[in-house]
Amino acid sequence: MRLMARPARGRRKKHRFDLEEEDSTRDDHVKLEGLISQVYAGGQFEVTTDAGAVVRAQLCGRMRKFRIRVILGDRVTVALSPYDLTHGMIVYRAK
Repeated sequence: MRLMARPARGRRKKHRFDLEEEDSTRDDHVKLEGLISQVYAGGQFEVTTDAGAVVRAQLCGRMRKFRIRVILGDRVTVALSPYDLTHGMIVYRAK
């Protein structure tokens, strides 16, 4: 007697478009646009926002996963924590 494999149960697999929707609906991050003004070792960047604030930021996990390169002078979107507005996460690189 041969056992048949049952289909997996549980949560459905998330697709890329589902994840983008999920990120845009997060309310706990403050999103600002800015320009990369300096590049540091270890994947750290200094971003000068349009509001004039200087923020130290690093790439988000999805940008590292898909190997999106960010260089000096690029226009980016930074997600800041409402608790510490000096550190952020780069979530989008403008074309």
